[in-house]
Amino acid sequence: MIIYLLRRILYTIPIALGVSLICFMLVHIAPGDPINAIAPPDAPLDVVAQLKHEYGLDKPLPVQFSIWLIHVAQGDLGHSLVTGRSVWEELKDAIGNTLRLSLVAATIGFFLGSVFGGTAAAFRGTWIDRTLVALAVTGVSLPHYWLGMVLVVIFAVLLNILPAMGAGPGGMAWIWDWEHMQFLILPAVTLSAIPMGIITRTVRGIVVEVLNQDFVTTLRGKGLLKSHIFTHVLKNVAPSASAVMGLQLGYLMGGSILVETVFSWPGTGLLLNNAIFQRDIPMLQGTILVLAMLFVSLNLIVDLIQTTLDPRIKRS
Repeated sequence: MIIYLLRRILYTIPIALGVSLICFMLVHIAPGDPINAIAPPDAPLDVVAQLKHEYGLDKPLPVQFSIWLIHVAQGDLGHSLVTGRSVWEELKDAIGNTLRLSLVAATIGFFLGSVFGGTAAAFRGTWIDRTLVALAVTGVSLPHYWLGMVLVVIFAVLLNILPAMGAGPGGMAWIWDWEHMQFLILPAVTLSAIPMGIITRTVRGIVVEVLNQDFVTTLRGKGLLKSHIFTHVLKNVAPSASAVMGLQLGYLMGGSILVETVFSWPGTGLLLNNAIFQRDIPMLQGTILVLAMLFVSLNLIVDLIQTTLDPRIKRS
């Protein structure tokens, strides 16, 4: 197990370097000049040149990448062109808010998806199966931002029972109480729709496949209780389901930009949205890199969980 863990960690090193390079290049080939974020449009050319020199933007891209990579290796993600603050200082609270939102949304989506998927498989071919599959397809198909706006109109405007935006009472540190959690409900439900649909269809497909295998027929022939058969089915479903859930959690963390923008949730998505429009290159690079590394770390954790649940993966 230790050798497998070390091997998987070594595999993440070239992945991390590749992600760093792609992150750097994508930000720099985008149209627009980052100096526009800190200098007025009518700024003299010598002032623009001086600013580019101060921020290292006058150097060739390979040199800029090397300098940035060295700083990143030392834990320095740079400073925002707009606020002047350290990128990491800006990111700390945003990452916490995104993690909080993603974990709650994942809990809702994974629980409902597992229940719906298992139920659909148990009643496959019936109206229950068709209804749950239709619900899953609807959840995957609805755009995040549209669903969020609909929920705001219904629960915040018409019924006035939940707040429409923000992360809690102004300026207060996050506490798991109703005052704060009510701000989390609408964005979490919105964000959970897609993973709920994907998990529902995934679990249904895996459970149906396992139920058709010979060992289940043998267990039934031996007169084993349904609860015991369910335990054996669950053991076979868990590795594949956990892999999909891990990937979905990573997508939730990196793909919540529209949901966080709709609900003004102060997470990495809103931070990215602002950085894109303000052409804040250090903030863009730092945020994308941190999210990518979190995704890589989640993949590693999922691999280890799969190995624990199914030792055959380790042997292969």
